[in-house]
Amino acid sequence: MMKGFDIKGFEDIQKLGQANMDTTMKLFSEMTKSWQAIAAEMSDYTKRSFEDGTATFEKIIGAKSVEQVVDLQTKYVKRSYDEYMHQMTKIGSMYAELAKEAYRPVEKLMQGQR
Repeated sequence: MMKGFDIKGFEDIQKLGQANMDTTMKLFSEMTKSWQAIAAEMSDYTKRSFEDGTATFEKIIGAKSVEQVVDLQTKYVKRSYDEYMHQMTKIGSMYAELAKEAYRPVEKLMQGQR
């Protein structure tokens, strides 16, 4: 007999198997939702970034002086960098939450064996 488990018959094995299957299906469902949220967030960021780049390019084309072009480019680079860092922090936290969600069933299983 395994330490921490008290299996007395075939029904107990079936219940344990069903509980594990339910936990696995719930985990896959949660992970799928998390991956979809991450993909949607990256898609939104890409769209915003592209639109900002296009708008900046249009402004540069209409610029009246080299100084104005340099100013527009400088502001664009700063804005792009700040937005990128913000986005990567947000995505990083989403990945961290995904990892926590993936670990929870294992953690519960380990606690049940003590």
